[in-house]
Amino acid sequence: MLAAATGALALYLAPGFGAAPQGERKALIARSPHYRDGQFQNQEPTRVFTGEGNQWAAWGEFLFKRIDNLKPARPLPLVHTDIASLDKNEAVALWLGHSSWYIQLAGKRILIDPVFSGYASPFALFNRAFTGDYPWSANDMPEIDLLVISHDHYDHLDYATIRALRPKIRQVVTPLGVGSHLEAWGVSPSRISELDWQQSVSIADDLTLYALPARHFSGRGLKGNQTLWASFLFETPQQKLYYSGDSGYGPHFKAIGERFGGVDLAIMENGQYDRDWKQIHMMPEETAQAAQDLGAKRVLPGHNGRFAMAKHAWNDPLKRLAAASQDKPWQLLTPRPGEPVRLMDTQQRFRAWWEDDEIVEPR
Repeated sequence: MLAAATGALALYLAPGFGAAPQGERKALIARSPHYRDGQFQNQEPTRVFTGEGNQWAAWGEFLFKRIDNLKPARPLPLVHTDIASLDKNEAVALWLGHSSWYIQLAGKRILIDPVFSGYASPFALFNRAFTGDYPWSANDMPEIDLLVISHDHYDHLDYATIRALRPKIRQVVTPLGVGSHLEAWGVSPSRISELDWQQSVSIADDLTLYALPARHFSGRGLKGNQTLWASFLFETPQQKLYYSGDSGYGPHFKAIGERFGGVDLAIMENGQYDRDWKQIHMMPEETAQAAQDLGAKRVLPGHNGRFAMAKHAWNDPLKRLAAASQDKPWQLLTPRPGEPVRLMDTQQRFRAWWEDDEIVEPR
């Protein structure tokens, strides 16, 4: 028992778990109006587990019960775009699977929530990526002007990825407290800006980044909600691009849309949902409603396509969102992972690639 406890402690202290906020960072967190009773709070009452039964039983069902089409039968049709060779002045967005995004905006190269590892957990045994070639790594990335992290969950903040990217990162923006992990992993504090909701930072003369509310939670170890979670809005004279991060549905979407007068492109969470945690992730129909609340002109869904972290078929998010987007006042964009989305081209169209016979599990 002592050996097992020692081993568990050693694993918990492994660098991939990150570091809790301390010192001045912790004092800054304590002054946030969103930090109460020893932890960060959502704007409205939110429960992580909303199921009627036992939370551990629900996790056991997910881990051990067969779920039809949980993962694709064949590798997904990735587009092997050479990111480093892209014209830096072209405004584009590339979905790199799940919630990893590469964006070029206002002449800046931006990475959002990059996870280049083959798993989304502290250990390689859990949350393994779908089978197939994954062509992107830190070595393939150009110099990154801005790294944005929405929150500290393992499928958005990956130790190995950050360590490998570290020499290429010029500036980092995170919600309050998340910088403690990055600093522990060797990122210089001088490069890190930590924002509370409704705060902003100027990235360039023509690019401002706003940290905005989301409805979620945080944590990489035993104690949760010690760091903040956020959505973000990138604003240039030509574009307003919104990234939802992970979020349950809530009134914050309408408030953001009203504040900014709508958005040109909304990159939205669409996957890893379940009735057992319906307040911290959106159902696809709620994603459609949130896009309408935002006043989005175009919608680009993510949080699917690489990891299976919920009890739905891998392509269910795309099928349901496509159905929910019919006759809505926005254009739904469904690129394959790695397929460039030209931000200024409102005529660009994509096919329903997730319905291809060769990647769908046979009935």
